[in-house]
Amino acid sequence: MTARSANGVRGHLLNLIDGTVVFRVYDAEHNFVDYDLHHSDLSVTIDDTDAYFYQRDGQDILDHAPMTLGMTDGT
Repeated sequence: MTARSANGVRGHLLNLIDGTVVFRVYDAEHNFVDYDLHHSDLSVTIDDTDAYFYQRDGQDILDHAPMTLGMTDGT
């Protein structure tokens, strides 16, 4: 096993078709590695202008922006 710090690495959290959530990291040639998440309390900063929080029927949701989802009134 080898180890290297992940601190400062930019990537994407992806929900794969089978329901698995991975952290995907691309290199300069657009190759990628999908890392399985085992970290129990990972600190995350969202850097995505298309990310919005919603509250609906007692449920808290993180999704795309209303316009991306085709919502005209934000609901």
